[in-house]
Amino acid sequence: MAETAEKERERCLMADAAVEFFLENLKQLLVHHVNLIKDVKSDLEKLENDLRLFKAFLKDSLKKRRKDAVLRELGRQIKSVVNEAEDVIDTFVTQAAHNRNKNLIFKIWSSRIDIAEQVGSVCRKIKDIYGDKSKFDIAFLNVDDGDPPEQLEAPILRKHNVVGFDDEAKTLMGFLAEETDQLDVISIIGMPGLGKTTLAGKIFHDQEIKYQFPVRIWVYVSQDFTNKDIFLSILKEFTKISEEISSKNNEELAGLVADHLADVKFLLVMDDVWAPADWEKLQIALPTNKRGKVLITSRQVEVGWYTNRLRGPHMLRFLNHNESCELLQLEVFGKREFPKELQFEGTEIAKRCGGLPLAIVVIGGILVKKFSANGDMGVIRRAWKKVIESFIAYLNLDTEKRMEKIISLSYEKLPSHLRECFLYVGMFPEDFEIPVWKLIRMWIAEGLIQRRDNISLEEIAESYLDDLINRNLVRAEKLKTDGRVKTCRVHDMLREFCITEAGNERDNFFQEVKMSNDGGFQPPVYEGYKCRRLCIHSEVSRFLMEKPKGPTVRSFVCFSKDEVPIQPEYISAIPANFKLLRVLEAKLIKFTKLPNELYQLVHLRYIVLALNSNPAVLPSAFSKLWNIQTLIVDTTSRTLNIKVDIMNMIQLRHFKTNASATLPKMGKNSKGGEQIQTLGTISPESCSEEVFSKARNLKKLGVRGKLAWLLENKKGSFDSLAKLGNLEKLKLINDIILCSETERQLRGLPPAYKFPTQLRSLTLCDTSLDWSHMKVYMSSKGSEETREEIPEDKVYCVEVLILDLSDWATCPDTRRSITGISCYGSCDFGLRIEKAAPLYCNLQVLHIGRTNLKNWIASLHHFPRLKNGENFQFT
Repeated sequence: MAETAEKERERCLMADAAVEFFLENLKQLLVHHVNLIKDVKSDLEKLENDLRLFKAFLKDSLKKRRKDAVLRELGRQIKSVVNEAEDVIDTFVTQAAHNRNKNLIFKIWSSRIDIAEQVGSVCRKIKDIYGDKSKFDIAFLNVDDGDPPEQLEAPILRKHNVVGFDDEAKTLMGFLAEETDQLDVISIIGMPGLGKTTLAGKIFHDQEIKYQFPVRIWVYVSQDFTNKDIFLSILKEFTKISEEISSKNNEELAGLVADHLADVKFLLVMDDVWAPADWEKLQIALPTNKRGKVLITSRQVEVGWYTNRLRGPHMLRFLNHNESCELLQLEVFGKREFPKELQFEGTEIAKRCGGLPLAIVVIGGILVKKFSANGDMGVIRRAWKKVIESFIAYLNLDTEKRMEKIISLSYEKLPSHLRECFLYVGMFPEDFEIPVWKLIRMWIAEGLIQRRDNISLEEIAESYLDDLINRNLVRAEKLKTDGRVKTCRVHDMLREFCITEAGNERDNFFQEVKMSNDGGFQPPVYEGYKCRRLCIHSEVSRFLMEKPKGPTVRSFVCFSKDEVPIQPEYISAIPANFKLLRVLEAKLIKFTKLPNELYQLVHLRYIVLALNSNPAVLPSAFSKLWNIQTLIVDTTSRTLNIKVDIMNMIQLRHFKTNASATLPKMGKNSKGGEQIQTLGTISPESCSEEVFSKARNLKKLGVRGKLAWLLENKKGSFDSLAKLGNLEKLKLINDIILCSETERQLRGLPPAYKFPTQLRSLTLCDTSLDWSHMKVYMSSKGSEETREEIPEDKVYCVEVLILDLSDWATCPDTRRSITGISCYGSCDFGLRIEKAAPLYCNLQVLHIGRTNLKNWIASLHHFPRLKNGENFQFT
């Protein structure tokens, strides 16, 4: 009964999320754009009321334990009718907006007749669903709106557990220590999920290996790699990737890589090499000297023999029973033992995973939830027994098939609000390092995040990701300075499951389009894609040339590594043939001019544009895209002229660009700005009191340009930043190319009290400030020197300080002391905090980049919260 109730709750949540998102969109339409639908307003209001009955029913059904088959049918019917209603209304709004712009009165009139008929049809279907009193007795619902809101769960912090590889690592490290006459290649071969990447990572981060190989580089190859991308990944470990380097061809890049590697003792890890031919393409960039070692992971034995015929492949073994138990214990309990009440069940589950680490980790993600969610050991034990019973049908399957079933079991155990979020990560390319900032904003744009009172959508989305990571379905890759997840990955087998599950005929959640071995697309290009989302990561130009169409496609996603120019007429094919898009992620498509068809995508909520023009301009026509929540503009130009009044885009939450963006003068009727959380990077002159009074809820701000103008209040007002009471992150970039010689070195920073009081992270780039200015933004109330400088009610003390120095802090040849900070040396100098220096009590993270600083000597007394690092020495 408990299992049935859980499934019922999950299916209702999935349908509820769809209804909730549609109702919110309908509300926005009725409030802000009634001029488009005034002749069918009454029909839409009736549809809204009918859907609210659905919402009420779904909420009440969370408390009622009905049979599973009924609830499955309910969820299917609700989702189907909501999708149909969305398609009908969104198509009408697109046509109405286009016709209004063209002043086509007859077409407006005829389309309104058409939508009235279609909305009526949808309403009749809704009535048919809830009109059957034997199934859904709407009349007697007693909806209780007094339920306490669901709390966000804190992430479960578990270490990345490496079990059973000590002997394997010892053998491979022995190979790495061997002297050879030429470049040595070592391969780790095994089936998916066996732990090849984990073992390679254990070796890569070993202290002895770090000492033995001063240069260590890790690249992900994967099935759809490009030579250029791999070569650039290696080169970025040696130099900054400029436009000049990026423009070189494969042969030139291979030569650069070989030159850099020839002079160093290096370890290069190539993870997930698929075929001997892939190695053939990459080895041209590797020197033949005997100082280098290459460690390869692959599924194919042939790769191991092809790369080194003398040694051959190292075949990775399965875990034995004791190792399997140990890994499961660590994943669920964080220690090497089962509670005595779960000893039998835990041992049995470990045994049935067949020695496959990925299977154990995924099952551990299920069990850790079942262990932590309820303190009743009897309930926990029964839940574990059910997991054992689920294994019975898998015992006669081969290892890979068994792994697929285990992933399916884990997926079925997911709450429904997480299922679609998990499937969504399958849209990213194989081995892709997924930026979390991007992922959660795409989730929000897709309507996959359910609202909760007093909690932002971004916070809820982040908690969803934490949950998927805790369940071991997604892997945290890089962390931010505050410990939150910055990037993540999904294992190949988990991604393949997402693709299969998402593509089933009933849901059509998304469709991946790939190049097949015969040179065509798989599946073939359609003129009428029925999926809700479409992703293609290679040969995008060819794909668009075949004129694909998707009347119901809501997302067009492309993370291709190729940057092949696409003809303007084929670029226009995207907005022309996918008119209901909510998400457009296609950074590789370089727009020399934005096509007019783009402004017909009035349902867009998330868009990434690449402007290949100088100067770069964001036209005023962007105001037609009234649903935009996240706008990202990447450009080859150093400046971006924004002609659209973004403060009048009422849904806008995040604006990002890599250029110095100049905002236009705001109109008198600008009614947006309050929802903007991210704004960057804008020009100093755009930092005005007028802008920040509108965007007063900013959390992240980036400023790029001539910072002297801003800091000295010549153009823009630094004083106005103090009014941003919610600002947490501030990045100041002194664009030295835009600055004259006299403007490059800043005179100093404003007093500490002029910074926003909630600021926690400060980044300074290319400011050429002297080290004496450090006291301004690191010192605290405890400093004798600054007590008079900082008012008692405005103590400023950041937790994260990032200094990208360039020509910052050039020290003289002789040692000198600056307000308690000693600098010594001329080329390779050190930084010493003296005993009498001020306390830097809140600083937790200090990153100093692009400097000749070699040593940092300080006392824990002065930096009580600063985390230890390779360049820090505490006395």
